[in-house]
This record gives sequence, C-alpha cells and structure tokens, in this order.
Amino acid sequence: MLRDLNDIIPPSRRRSMEGGMEGPQAPTPAGQPIDMRPAAPAPVSPPPPHEAPLQPVPPMSKPPRRRFRSGSRFPFATALIALVVIAACAGVLYAFAGAKVTITPVTNLATIQSDMTATAGQGDLPFQQITVDKTMSTNVPAESTVTAADPASGKITITNTQTAPQALIKNTRFQSANGLIFRIRDSVSIPAGGSLVATVYADEAGDKYNLAPTTFTIPGLKGSKSFDQVSAKSVAAMTGGFSGSRPSVSQATKDKQYADIQAKLAADLAKDLTAKMPAGYVLVPGASFTSYSPGTDAAGASGTVTLSETGNITAVVFPADALARAIAFKSVGTYGGQPVTLKDVSGLALKPTLPTLAPDAQTFDFNLAGNTTIVWQIDPAKIAAAVAGKTRASAEIALKSFPEVDKGTLLLRPFWASNFPGDPAKIKVILTNVPASK
Repeated sequence: MLRDLNDIIPPSRRRSMEGGMEGPQAPTPAGQPIDMRPAAPAPVSPPPPHEAPLQPVPPMSKPPRRRFRSGSRFPFATALIALVVIAACAGVLYAFAGAKVTITPVTNLATIQSDMTATAGQGDLPFQQITVDKTMSTNVPAESTVTAADPASGKITITNTQTAPQALIKNTRFQSANGLIFRIRDSVSIPAGGSLVATVYADEAGDKYNLAPTTFTIPGLKGSKSFDQVSAKSVAAMTGGFSGSRPSVSQATKDKQYADIQAKLAADLAKDLTAKMPAGYVLVPGASFTSYSPGTDAAGASGTVTLSETGNITAVVFPADALARAIAFKSVGTYGGQPVTLKDVSGLALKPTLPTLAPDAQTFDFNLAGNTTIVWQIDPAKIAAAVAGKTRASAEIALKSFPEVDKGTLLLRPFWASNFPGDPAKIKVILTNVPASK
C-alpha cells in the first residue's frame, strides 16, 4: 500500500503545521511534493495617518548604583555653604526672637490754684533747700584815687553737734586761730546735729584779715557746754581787707559793670543749681531766691580797678512724685492716691508767702497756680509678671486690669510664637510718654 507524506508526519507536527497556515488549505494531490516553506505572514494594515506606529518598550531595568571612584571628590564646599546659610538663618531668628510689651500710661491735664505747705525733709510734701554761691570779677581802667578802709569778709560753715538747735544773735563774734575777730551781721539758728553757712566780716579794716581757710571758736559761748559743741570753719580765704589809698571808678561805672556781671552770674548760678538738684526732684518757677552783693574794690594791674560781685541763689525743690500727688488730690476728682509723677512744671508758678526763707526753716508756705500734666506711674516688673506664660489674647485681657495703663502693644517673635515666655525676666517692658529721669 502506498503512503503519502502525511502518513509519515506525526499527528502533533501535522497539527502545528496546519495551525500555522492561514485558513483551510486544499489537500495536496497525491504524488506531488508538499511545499514545506513557512507560510508568508499576513499583511499588516498601516496605522492611520494621525497615529504614530507603536514602538517596542524596552524591558525595565534598575538604574546602576553610583559608585565614587577613587579619583572623585565629595562636594565639601557646597555642604559648607549650606551649613553657613542654615546657621545664619538660625542666628537671625534668635536675634529677633523675644517678647516685648510697650505701655503708654494714663495722663491727666491738671489745673491748680491752691495754697500749700511743705515740710523740710518729711511729710506728704517734703522740700529741700539748695544753695549756690558764685563770685565773678572784671578789671576796668581807674578813674580816680580814694582812701579806703575795707574789712575782709568770707563764708564760714557753723556746725552744731548738740541735740537742740543753737541760736546765734546778730554780731556774734567768731575768733580765728590767730586771734582775729569776725562777726555775723544777721541772727542765725543752727539746727540740732546740723550746720549752716553764714557770711562773716572782719572787726577791722586791713589786709591782715585776708586769711587763708581756718577754724573759728565762738567766744560768747565760752564757759558753757555749747562752747565745745558749736564750732565754725572757713572753706575759702577771707578777702577784701584793705586800708590806704587805691585807684577807684565812679558809681556809674560800677553800676554798669555790676549789671554785666549779674547777667553772667545768673546763667552760671542756674547751671550750677541744676547740677546740684537731687535725683527725682523738681524746681517750680518762682521757688528760688537770688541775691547779689558787690565785693570790695581792689587795685588791679596797670592802673585798673578790680570790681567783683557775688551771686547767691537758694532754691526750694520738691520730689516730683510727692508734688504730683498733692496736685492730683486737689485737681483730679477720681484720684485715689496711686503713684503719679509730673511730666513738666514749666506751666506752674509758685509764689512764696514770705519774701525770704531762713536756712533752717522747717516749713514752707506758698501758693501754686497753673497747668501741668500728671502721669500715672507704671511698674514694669508687674506688667511682665502679668503677661508671663499667657497667650496674646490672655495678655491683652491682663493689661486691662491695670488702671494706670492707657494703651498696651504686644509683640512676639518669631511670628509663629503663640505664648509669652514663662519667665518675666525674658519679657521687655517699654514705657512711652513718660518724663525723663533727672
């Protein structure tokens, strides 16, 4: 029996071959060879004109790990710059970090017209006396010659160590260590355990009384306990003692020169008085007493006459806080004794009841009139303690509990901070619109 090629091809192979053909194939006639070439692939239609042909996607693979070869370098410069920038930013944040409270105190414009009494160094309205002396001289051409007999004079400080005041009457004698006598021309009273300054004049004319600084006893107290407990000393030389002929000028020339000297003295006295003001005290316009006394004419060089004049200013000064309270009680109806001070006293005028004030005066009566601004005092420590540890909203509520606070501004840095520091010492409190300390 004859076999064809299909008889010798295994069935599995035959199915594979048959499945690879497109569509059914006609049986091969017997006796003809079979075409074993693979069938041509079916034609593929080209993509539409608007579509690009699909590209084969390469298989996914991991990126190669970067390895530093021995010749490569780590970017130290870049890292250093980054660290510097970070440190600078941190420094800026630290420099501007903090908590600050700015407070404007309550103020009141007060009008006053009232009689008042102050007490020396004590009471609700205490006062102090400040005294300044200054001498100035000038040389003018001599116009004539005169015969003169002038006593020397100068300042002495009288001290009383007794437990009671010591009164000294007019013309009380003071004896120098070499036996020369000087006298006071006005009565004085030296307070117990205190001292005062007085002017003494030589008993006689002559230059022998022009003494250097020395000590004095009081002959009138000899034989009593006061003799050893009341003494005096000069802190500057006694001057002006003269006897004989000397060059002179007319009274008109003296008057003109003294007027010029007084104008210069007034400015110097005011400057020196300000320098001696105790801290926290104020001088109200009208609360000072100024006097001028001409010195003894003296012969100057090259035919001139030396004219001199001494100026004295005694001022009554008050603690600003105490004076502010006294004014507030009389002019601010709602005032209840809170701590206050004065912004300025230039709008006030003080008129003493008496034209002069004794050095040992214990009371001072006066009339005070005018306008001033009363400023409520703020305690920064209390403000800091009140807002410590609080949020901004809670701190604002806390500030409203202070009647002396008119306005408060809160500042927290950096901007994202939500609470004030818990330590009050880390909170800065700034006061605005307050008088400068003196």
